[in-house]
This record gives sequence, C-alpha cells and structure tokens, in this order.
Amino acid sequence: MEATTLVPAEKQRYQKHLNLPELGTAGQLRLKNARVLVVGAGGLGCPVLLYLTAAGVGTIGVIDPDVVDLSNLQRQVLYTTDEVGKPKVKTAVSHLNRLNPDLTFDTYTSALDTGNARTVIQEYDIVVDCTDNFKVRYLVNDVCVSLGKPFVYGAIHRFEGQVAILNADLGNGQRGPTYRCLFPEYPNDLEIPNCNDTGVLGVLPGVIGTYQANEVIKLITGIGQPLTQQLLMIDLLSMNQQKIRTRRRADAEELARQGLATGNRTPTTDVGPQKMSVQELADRLSKGDDIFLLDVRERPEYDLCHLDGATLIPVGMIPNNRKRIPTDRPVVVYCHHGMRSSNVVQYLYAQEGLTNLYNLDGGINAWARDIEPEMAVY
Repeated sequence: MEATTLVPAEKQRYQKHLNLPELGTAGQLRLKNARVLVVGAGGLGCPVLLYLTAAGVGTIGVIDPDVVDLSNLQRQVLYTTDEVGKPKVKTAVSHLNRLNPDLTFDTYTSALDTGNARTVIQEYDIVVDCTDNFKVRYLVNDVCVSLGKPFVYGAIHRFEGQVAILNADLGNGQRGPTYRCLFPEYPNDLEIPNCNDTGVLGVLPGVIGTYQANEVIKLITGIGQPLTQQLLMIDLLSMNQQKIRTRRRADAEELARQGLATGNRTPTTDVGPQKMSVQELADRLSKGDDIFLLDVRERPEYDLCHLDGATLIPVGMIPNNRKRIPTDRPVVVYCHHGMRSSNVVQYLYAQEGLTNLYNLDGGINAWARDIEPEMAVY
C-alpha cells in the first residue's frame, strides 16, 4: 500500500527537500513509495546507495556477489579496512540502515544472471546500473527493455565517466534509447577496459555515482530535465562536461530479444567500430595513407595540443556536423584518453551507420607519450 503522508520524524529528516518547491511533500512521498534496484555495490554503487538512502527512497534492492577487497577502499567509500573480506551487500546495508533505519533494503548476494534477472528486476520501478561487467550491463538492458522499465546507466574509465537514463518513458507510448542503441555490439575481451590494469581516479566513481543518484531522484519525482535522450560525458582532468543527443533505434526491442535469446551476446561484425594504436596510426601517416583525423575535444584542449591536420568537432557538435565526416576513407577519432572518442565512434556507428571508424587507443595522451614526447600534455 502506498504511503500518503509523512510522519513527523520524516518531515524533520527531509526538511531541506520539503523546502524545495520543485520537490516538496509530493516529491518526498514519491521517493518514499519508490522501489529502486542498484546493481553493483562497488565504486558507483556506494555513492548511489548513500544518496538514495539519505534521500528517502522507500525500498532499495542491492545486488552484488563480491566481498570487500583492500584495493576497493580507494574509491568504495561505504566500506572500512576492518570489513575487508566481508560480503559487500550485507556490509553496505549495515551502514545504510544506520544512516536511515526507516527504509526497506532487499539484499541479493548472488550474481545477476539470465536465470534470476527477470524475477529480480520486475520487482522494482527503476534499475541503476553500477556494474563494471559488460555481460551484466547488457543483461540489465535487455530485461529492462522486455519489462518496459528505465535504468540509469553509469560507466567510468581512468579519469572519465558517462551517465544516461536508458529505456525511459517519454510519454505518448514512446521510449528513449537503450544501451544497445548506443552500443549495439558486445565488446570482445581485448576491448573491455579493466580498472585493475588501467586504473581509475578514486573520486571519479563518486562523481558519476552522485550524478546517477541525481537522475534517479529526478525520474522518481518528475523534476528537472532528466538525461532520457542524452549521454553525459565528464572528464575530471580537464573538467569538461559534454552531452550528446541520442535516439532510440527502430530495432531496439529486437536487439534486446536477440540478446536474451543468445545468452546476452550479439554477433560482432568486421566493419563496426575498431581501435587503432598510436604506433599504427604513426606508421600509416608516415606512409602517406589518406586518413581523416577527427579531434572531439574542446577548443582549449585542441589549442594546447593536437595532431597535425586534425579536424576539430567537439563531442556536443557531432550530431550537427555529421556531413563533415567522410565515409570514403578511414576516420580516426581521438580525445584525451580515448573514452569520449569511443563514445563518438559508437554513436556514429550505431545511429548514423558509419563503418569506417577507428578509435585512437589511449588518445592524444598516448600519442604524446609514445610518438611525440615533445608535445604539450595536460
């Protein structure tokens, strides 16, 4: 049964929310009656769980099969040193209960998989994707599409992150883009970034996870302009934030059905997005290959350093400048470290059909390190 009133203790706890005319008592009641599943209690999950708990989301599900590791503590701020080796879910909920004991927490200590995903996800209004596992992320997407549920996506890599609300209800029977609309091809093992190898700035998941919690609150309460048709990208080194418009593919439901039917993988092709190392690019340029270099950073970054002959089209301007990008020769896209450019490559492939695209692995930072050490860096 839905709650229709706030008790005195809740009015005191959520006073600052109640003082916001955009949110107020009606918004707080929506939070109280909401059911949110957080998939992953790691770097992203920790801030998401903390802020959703503090905000008063009535029922929060937490699913994660892992235990706390000492190497987690640099970024997973729910845990302490004496909790190393303990299950993340139970440990997290013990802290969250002390923060807000009036909420309901559902705990799942087994991994989300094809056998349990539908049963678990159907119990919640919104799913928050805080996993670093691509197989689970595609599974979350496919089940949410099949059930008609939105999920709040977040991802991190080194110093950069991204946030979006996927499969959102746009009204009039329309839904927003899915994860497969943005990234239709399941990456192969060599393309999947591993934070154990590449590293991650400790505060990055805190920033991205907080953005995810913000989008959940906006979805529940109906305030603001949620990221239902935009992908937000953040670079903490340069403090650049960019949004790229996204749209739902006509075959979004079919892609999800195919994913569920094939164990959550889609066949890869040889003509989709590919990577190119800085050494390969240097070799090809030295041989005179006709390559279009696309710099998707911001103007101040470009002015500081860029590849000779590169065309600057910042990420946010890509949709309106599609015709400037050739289709008759290789296009190598680069940014600072490779995440923004990867987003652009995937976008142009998934939503514009370009098949001549390469993401420069490691971005201009790798070029300066390995090819042109005299280049200015930042």
